[in-house]
Amino acid sequence: MKLKIGLLFSLFFFGILATEAQEKTKLSLNEAINLALSQSSEVHLADTKAATKKLELETMKNNRYPDVKVSGQFLKLANAKVHSNLNNGNSGNAPAKIDQLTLGQINANLPMFSGFKLKNSIVTSENLFLSEQAKAEYSKEEVAMQIIEYYANLYRAQKSIDLLTENLKSAQQRVTDFTNLEKNEIIARNDLLKAQLQKSKVQLSLDEAYKNWSIYNYYFITTLKLASDYRIEIDEHQFDNNQPINVMNSDDVAFKNRKDLEAIHFLQKAKSSEIKVAQSAYYPTFTLIGGYAYLDLKNAITVSNAMNYGVGLSYDLTSIFKNGAVVKTAKSKALETQEAESVLADKIKIQMQNAIENYNLALKQNLVYKLAIEQSVENYRIVKDKYDNGLSTTTDLLEADVEQLNSKINYAFSRANIMLKYYEIQSASGQLLSSFKITKN
Repeated sequence: MKLKIGLLFSLFFFGILATEAQEKTKLSLNEAINLALSQSSEVHLADTKAATKKLELETMKNNRYPDVKVSGQFLKLANAKVHSNLNNGNSGNAPAKIDQLTLGQINANLPMFSGFKLKNSIVTSENLFLSEQAKAEYSKEEVAMQIIEYYANLYRAQKSIDLLTENLKSAQQRVTDFTNLEKNEIIARNDLLKAQLQKSKVQLSLDEAYKNWSIYNYYFITTLKLASDYRIEIDEHQFDNNQPINVMNSDDVAFKNRKDLEAIHFLQKAKSSEIKVAQSAYYPTFTLIGGYAYLDLKNAITVSNAMNYGVGLSYDLTSIFKNGAVVKTAKSKALETQEAESVLADKIKIQMQNAIENYNLALKQNLVYKLAIEQSVENYRIVKDKYDNGLSTTTDLLEADVEQLNSKINYAFSRANIMLKYYEIQSASGQLLSSFKITKN
């Protein structure tokens, strides 16, 4: 008796744990997006590239400060002979022993003018950093859109499993009933074979649905860095959004919000600055120079407080002939980027129009599939009634059953398609991430 009570308690306890574990597998779309943005390797790579560009910008800005170098030497001299005209009156004295030399220097160089090369180099780095930042944001939107596609496909697979499992039970029951009828010679064996064949087809479809579910679940857990045994359940209520959306001035909204367009815009500005950097080679370079020197030649001479300052000038004469090709190359690259920006703008217009048309089509298809369910269910009821009364064939009954199953699957798929096409509009207009509550890391 105690053993039975303990067994029941254990089953109850593990049942609670299993229920809690099952609840942990439920993942909303918003939660999935947030997990992807914090765990995806693609997002981390994009953020790292942006951080690198920021460091490169800081490095370029540091060139505005003077270069200061300190150097010193202490040397031992062997039998050095030093001749000096500074003190001829002591020429009769014994020569001093000079065996040690100490040198110390501090030099500072500050570029004053280099054809505005430094200024334009900093502008170039700033725009490259802003471009990489925009690319990182666009990468996040791409990852989010990929998660939405996985989510929709996982829902399709899950609904297929549910509907096919239910239909398989009906098909199995039909085979059982037909087997008894065939034994009693009420129906022909051919009718039983048709029922068995349909059951096999449903089983194959169910196996494929399980395979699809497993694939998309694996995509999910890999992208989100979840445990390998994690099983995701989809909440059907998230597919209830089927309202038309306002698409007024959609192109203007996309041009304002698309991060990939913003990235190439900053890149184009960087390329324009690179032209000015290349042109700076035509100008001379002026440098402000300053320093301090100390010299001590033991027993001979000591120099201290030797301050020095002045201006340095340099000019590469060969740049007059060689730099023309460099400038032309920079201008060509800037033109390439400008044309790429124009091409992308045209693609965005096409993407927006396609997304809008696909969303409107998905809404219409959903209404048709919803009506098709009512029609196919009623059709199956009528055919089944006729079959029971000997007025229709087994083929008619099985075809009506297939149509009923297909209409339910098509309707479930259309619900996922509406959500997918809705977010494709948000993605095309650059507003995808703003559609979710994103948790800042």
